[in-house]
Amino acid sequence: GWPVFDTAVGKVGVYICYDRHFPEGWRQLGLGGAQLVYNPSATHRGLSAHLWQLEQPAAAVANEYFVAAINRVGVEEYGDNDFYGTSYFVDPRGQFVGGTASDTKEELVVRDLDFDLIDEVRQQWAFYRDRRPDAYEGLVRP
Repeated sequence: GWPVFDTAVGKVGVYICYDRHFPEGWRQLGLGGAQLVYNPSATHRGLSAHLWQLEQPAAAVANEYFVAAINRVGVEEYGDNDFYGTSYFVDPRGQFVGGTASDTKEELVVRDLDFDLIDEVRQQWAFYRDRRPDAYEGLVRP
């Protein structure tokens, strides 16, 4: 599973790189009480660049928490991987908190996150209350 950690800033989860393409883990972190999920990645230019701007905001909305989308940046010293950076934070409404990081230079991205927004969004959209696990139990069968 995906544990959620109590930290000084809140309840934090981690969902690593390729896992972001699968919605089940995002939901498990939300069910575990995550307020912020870090998604560290090593994603290079090409096929998934478009998905980088879609998947984490969609996960934040569906699971009503903040997501930190973190990506490597720069070209590998040995090899031809060109990592496009553009790390960002997104809120439970799927909106970017501040801008995205550079696609060519290393940066430290720091944002103020208002965790009260999580409760506000969960009052407006009761996604956890309205879940129907009985209707999709087949999703977890091997």
